[in-house]
Amino acid sequence: MTTQRRTRNLALACLLAATATLAASGCSKSETADTSKGDATAGAQATQPADTSGKGCTLETYGAPKLDLKNAVVGFSQSEKEANPFRIAETQSIKDEAAKIGVKKLLTTNAQSQLPKQISDIQDMLAQGAEFLIVAPLNSDGLEPAFKAAAAKKVPVLTVDRKVNAEACKDYLSFLGSDFVEQGKRAADAMIEATGGKGQVAILLGASGNNVTTDRTKGFVDRVEEKAPDLKIVAQQTGEFARDKGQQVMEQLIQSKPGITGVYAENDEMGLGAITALKANGKKPGEDVKIVSVDGTRNAVQALAKGEMNAVIESNPRFGPLAFATAKKFYADESIPENVLITDREYDQDNAEKSLGGAY
Repeated sequence: MTTQRRTRNLALACLLAATATLAASGCSKSETADTSKGDATAGAQATQPADTSGKGCTLETYGAPKLDLKNAVVGFSQSEKEANPFRIAETQSIKDEAAKIGVKKLLTTNAQSQLPKQISDIQDMLAQGAEFLIVAPLNSDGLEPAFKAAAAKKVPVLTVDRKVNAEACKDYLSFLGSDFVEQGKRAADAMIEATGGKGQVAILLGASGNNVTTDRTKGFVDRVEEKAPDLKIVAQQTGEFARDKGQQVMEQLIQSKPGITGVYAENDEMGLGAITALKANGKKPGEDVKIVSVDGTRNAVQALAKGEMNAVIESNPRFGPLAFATAKKFYADESIPENVLITDREYDQDNAEKSLGGAY
């Protein structure tokens, strides 16, 4: 085993130890499993680290002052409208964990899917005395003015769910999130199984300008080309991670690509929009057209249980416990990896009903 591999494994072990207690009780009141439907043992799970990579960052190398979170002002910048269940669950998880550990004051903002607003939101929180920031970036580029403002005040920035094209341990502390390429690969595997590896597939792309869309597309396309050359990707069109847009795009594709037998939606909301469009055009989603999506929202898992979807790859939004555990570790002067990749589950038609309690 190389020195680099030993260091990486040690960092992961430390982070797992730091979050073990938090993860064990990661279901806050608002995230408790719905025991009226599904298996309570398959309930909501806090994010847990599965892998780490990149250089480590300490309090000294970042140049930030020592901080006790219980006496601190922490800011959370949400990127998108909270009409999306992922965003609702993510924000609630941050709020719940801040309350649980006794953070003095939590500031929360929502950029409403507008990059200039997210920049001003972060700058406003800094003006209100934020000493540590958790940011869900709208795009991978464009937040430089906000990060510079934070750096000028020596305020660390922890990014979650989307990566930024910036320098770790300088412009931001670390990234916590899923392996989006792997999500795309798993979605492709599910689509290949559902279609028998043959037919025509359309991709409902997420919003442009962020690594989630790029990576989920790459993982899917590469895997299909590798494992199922007879499964042709005949269309790639953005649905902007929105249900209404996904429905609109699907309606267009039904007319322009009538031979489509599969749809890969890069989030559940677009997948649910595709279901509506297919039904309106006399097609049976899940049968006439196979649907695989990414997220793990309750509505999508319910559609899966009804046979209207064929697989849902989870993208876990419950970052609260891991984010604050990472902050605690940082302020204890332990090294924080550049990337902390989390575990994600997978829902299929065999486990959907019993796992519904864990969906968000």
